[in-house]
Amino acid sequence: MRWGVEPICAVLSEHGVKIAPSTYYDARARRPSPREISDEQWKSIITATWHAQRRLLGARKLWLRLRRDGHDVARCTVERLMRELGLVGVRRGQRKRPTDLEVRETRPADLVDRHFARMRTDQLWVADFTYVWTWSGWVYVAFVFDVHSRRILGWRAATSMTTPLVLDCLEMALWTRRREGALDFTGITHHTDAGSVYTSIAFTDRLLEERIDASVGSVGDAYDNALAESQIGLYKSELIHHEGPWRDLDQVGAATASWVLWFNTERTHSSIDDLTPIEAEQVDYSRAEPLERAG
Repeated sequence: MRWGVEPICAVLSEHGVKIAPSTYYDARARRPSPREISDEQWKSIITATWHAQRRLLGARKLWLRLRRDGHDVARCTVERLMRELGLVGVRRGQRKRPTDLEVRETRPADLVDRHFARMRTDQLWVADFTYVWTWSGWVYVAFVFDVHSRRILGWRAATSMTTPLVLDCLEMALWTRRREGALDFTGITHHTDAGSVYTSIAFTDRLLEERIDASVGSVGDAYDNALAESQIGLYKSELIHHEGPWRDLDQVGAATASWVLWFNTERTHSSIDDLTPIEAEQVDYSRAEPLERAG
């Protein structure tokens, strides 16, 4: 030290900041407190978990993830240490996309009327698509979600926004459920916006073949498909805007496949009691089995 501890303390005391040299030496010799030692341990765990969860989670969801992983840590501790580490969860932005305002003479009725709450799995599916800009041009990504569990049942990426894109997405959703033992889709409502690909004859006929009730919201009104909009907002915030820029269709497709797996099996949702979509369905099925045996 250039000036020495005593001269510096003397000057500070002259200016109204009274600090004794012994105070400095005590602080220098003092060992880290138990809290400081604990904080350093938690910082490494919090940082590793945050990165493992795609650097997406805010304090609440990261705290829940840590608890799930067996770490007994207080939420306030996670919040405080995340601030110190400069870790923040992803924030959702406003989704911008053109709206198809062309009025069609005939289309399915709106069977949902903005009432998206459902009591069981495979009661209501919602579907929508979004745009992703890549260095090689636009990529279009379509999804089908189960409203009750929030699970992504089907998805598809392509370089053109045509009916085969959403048909392939629907086929994946049907395959997902058939692989898990579903034999009949009668009674499911499939809700979309009024886009031309969803009101096409080929798409509505495919729903009819599976005895799925088609439902279409009003033209140009995003609120009539708000849940799908919200789910796709997560996709854009947590993957597309978070990890871009994107090279081409193949890169978007590979990243989307990885994100969908994480979304269904790892990501918790406050709307389903902080469960993952797969866990929410398992709970739903476990409740249904006793009723079936009783029947």
